[in-house]
Amino acid sequence: MKPPILSASKKKSKKSSLVLTLSGAGLLIGVGSAAYWFFSQGQLFYRDLLTGANIIPSDALFAVSLTTDTKQWQKLQEFGTKETQAQLNQSLVQLRDRFLTNNGYNFEKDIQPWVGDEVTLAILAPQIDKSAPKPVSTIENPASNSQSMVMVLPVKNAEKAKTIFAQPQTLKQGKWIERTYQGITIKQSQGQPGENLSAAFLDGKFLVITDNPQTTERTINAYKSRTSLATVGGFAGNFPKIASYQPLAQFYINVPNAAKIGSTTPNRRLPAQVLAQLQNNQGLAGTVTLESEGLRIRGVSWLNPHSQRVLAVENKAGTMQNRVPAETLMMLSGGNLKRLWSEYVLTSQGNPLSPITPEQMRSGVKSLTSMDLEQDFLSWMKGEVAVAVIPGTPKPGSSQDFRAAFVLMIQASDANDGQSLRQLAETSIKQLDEVMKTQYQFQIKSTTVAGKSVVNWISPFGTLTATHGWLDGDVAFLAIGSPITDKILPKPSTSLANSLAFQQTVPTEPNPTNGQFYMDVEKITKNFPLPRLIPQQQTLLAATRSIGMTSAISDNRSTRYDIFLTLKKVDK
Repeated sequence: MKPPILSASKKKSKKSSLVLTLSGAGLLIGVGSAAYWFFSQGQLFYRDLLTGANIIPSDALFAVSLTTDTKQWQKLQEFGTKETQAQLNQSLVQLRDRFLTNNGYNFEKDIQPWVGDEVTLAILAPQIDKSAPKPVSTIENPASNSQSMVMVLPVKNAEKAKTIFAQPQTLKQGKWIERTYQGITIKQSQGQPGENLSAAFLDGKFLVITDNPQTTERTINAYKSRTSLATVGGFAGNFPKIASYQPLAQFYINVPNAAKIGSTTPNRRLPAQVLAQLQNNQGLAGTVTLESEGLRIRGVSWLNPHSQRVLAVENKAGTMQNRVPAETLMMLSGGNLKRLWSEYVLTSQGNPLSPITPEQMRSGVKSLTSMDLEQDFLSWMKGEVAVAVIPGTPKPGSSQDFRAAFVLMIQASDANDGQSLRQLAETSIKQLDEVMKTQYQFQIKSTTVAGKSVVNWISPFGTLTATHGWLDGDVAFLAIGSPITDKILPKPSTSLANSLAFQQTVPTEPNPTNGQFYMDVEKITKNFPLPRLIPQQQTLLAATRSIGMTSAISDNRSTRYDIFLTLKKVDK
């Protein structure tokens, strides 16, 4: 069965809004995340950039490039569930009908013979009205402040493409008119209901289609004056880091502009100080490739080249997966919790979209423990940190519900501080023990596990609530929930790092790393409720077996991410 974007449709779909179109592309990108929500080689003198980067105006909010290789789309049909396939097909049908079928074109017959390896769609920021120098009499709709769309089709057979452009299909309503702008011929529909498409042929190498004539002019201006996406700060330097041969998709998001537009949504407005902080960020880009067991996403984010904020190049994570057992359901590791907190404070203070504000976190810790979050805890948390969900061992013959422990591991010293931070940590932990004893009436009992001293917190009801202790001298741990201490002390008999599931899911690059993530999606979703982070999250997770990610700070202005999603395969 051929994907719907490649075959003609007898039904005429309703005009889809830009929001639907963007969410459709986001469905493909988001198979597995956030927020989401792709990229590789360009043409002309912009190799290894997103296709059409030298044409799309620099103020583009979002751009996604999709392969025209029918074999890749057919292979994609092997993954997921019937629900995810239906959503993907619906999104592709909307794109096809909007730009092709509704205007009398068939992809296989009219487009495929001359189009290049991928096509790119971009959403442009609303254009601020200025005193218009010259009204164009043939343009029916005045410039609006709504978002507009550009589609760039690279040309591999110029003669066939020129024929299609010179002899457009007859419209069911209205007609095609022709005009010239900056020496380039523009053809646009006139008199048909809904949006009026506009098309231009650029130097015989690209056919550009937009949803209004003004957008076509903006695109021509960007191309001729070299004020395109390719000239955005950091774009040309960072996009090649993630370029891949024959990707399924590529994407780019202009972070500050997208946030500014998104903040106009009712009830989700961002404060001025948050928007100002986001101006330090510039772009997020990625490439998606299809592999035998799922999708690989190579991503990069970068700061505005002119921002005063810089990143600390510190990639010292990558050992915590050796400290947790193979049956671990989820693990997230990172380096230097103290620095991570400082970054979080910087970007989330006053942000209503943050899951929890720094002020709430500080006051919450103070209220629960009478201790200071930054002085008593974060001051010694400068090494690698990890949180994990580890299942408990069920008792023989027990019919109890599934139980697990939430485990926190923190390295309390680094090369610069030596054991001084261990002493600081021990003082804070003893103070915390005293709080649990006097304020909450917990029993504090010391014992040994595998020759290591540990402390148990036992609730007034007599159940073991938590255990804390030390691993390898300078790594403190706290396990809350089901007893699992024997699985991490002295060391796991088989670690997560040595498990086949982890090795097949979590990327080995970039290396060294400043953090990794692993989730057994099937078991986690079966036993734990997850917060909703992206649209259609439950449907997407139902199609996913596991998720792995490895990240690293590339330099003082950019961060690299490699993500792999192992996907279920549809029953034939």
